Amino acid sequence: MPLVPLPARLGVLLSGRGSNFEAIADACERGELPARIVAVISDREEAAGLRRAEERTLPTFSVAGDAFVGRRAREARILEILSETGVDLICLAGFMRLLSPEFVERFPLRILNVHPSLLPSFPGRDAHGQALRSGVRVTGATVHFVDAGTDSGPIVGQAAVPILPDDDAGSLSARILPVEHRLYVDAVRRILAGGWSVDGRVVRFS
Repeated sequence: MPLVPLPARLGVLLSGRGSNFEAIADACERGELPARIVAVISDREEAAGLRRAEERTLPTFSVAGDAFVGRRAREARILEILSETGVDLICLAGFMRLLSPEFVERFPLRILNVHPSLLPSFPGRDAHGQALRSGVRVTGATVHFVDAGTDSGPIVGQAAVPILPDDDAGSLSARILPVEHRLYVDAVRRILAGGWSVDGRVVRFS
């Protein structure tokens, strides 16, 4: 059975350029995802992703500024927005703040994130640098459900990207990013299609 009635209402949280947000928005506009974006929320007023959402005439919200100093105040406002817009599924798209366990518990298996490594390897910040310093030959991207840990939730999908001999963090990031876009859209599609379950930390699709 589908997770939610379709078309689903998506909420996107971002902090920066919003390229993964745009990949999801493009897929919605093309009819590739049975969903529509009802809220784009940023913790940075100057985030390019927020401007791009405004250009698409999508509902945008800022949780930056003196009124939202501290995680408690910021998350309280985000929760208000998500409730007011009736969001079914939350997509983190470069949202650079950790969500509290209390926040995550409000949306069990309803928050997705994309991370630029093959988790559980290289969680957290500087995933590209971690991979390069480790000497591995392959890294990639992972879409996972968000839990109370750091990039530790059940994995929905992964895609591998080889590390080339002359790669640095910039070149590796540039090659992983389009993989993230395709993987994220596919993961959202599969979750909305239903027919999946979570067994411990394993996501099973029928």
